[in-house]
Amino acid sequence: MNQVIDRTLRLEKLTAEVFAPFGDVIEAAGAGSFDFNRGMARRFHDLARTEATGDGRIGVSIGRAQPYRLPLALDMVERHPLGSQAFVPLGRDPFVVIVAPDEGGHPGRPRAFVTAPGQGVNYLRNVWHGVLTPLDRPADFLIVDRIGTGVNLEEHRFEEPWAVVA
Repeated sequence: MNQVIDRTLRLEKLTAEVFAPFGDVIEAAGAGSFDFNRGMARRFHDLARTEATGDGRIGVSIGRAQPYRLPLALDMVERHPLGSQAFVPLGRDPFVVIVAPDEGGHPGRPRAFVTAPGQGVNYLRNVWHGVLTPLDRPADFLIVDRIGTGVNLEEHRFEEPWAVVA
């Protein structure tokens, strides 16, 4: 007998604890911070577990993403088998973060989060995730990820989309 699956994903508050299996929340917080420049600046140190395999290196880029509106039809997720991928907004607007556990090489039930102002994320290597999803207006992001040879993108399209709602 076919079981009906509720394909609605309600946005959850993004916290470091709940996001830990998928990666890291990047924000100006944490016990590993310290002052520098004679006390005129503070460093929030080592906020993401960056990963790169093979001949890859960690690169820093800027991406500009167009806005989405809710409800959002989630029909595709992707993952990167050769390295982690971090996105840190260069503004204070929230954005949607979608992740899914791996279930035998395919994504399981996704989860959808909304960031607080100033939060970014680092997806661990091989974590299924959605695309950059700012809300309301275009947004720029600092991107930290692996640059190198090899196929570092795998996409999965869902047979039926998931509905992401507030």
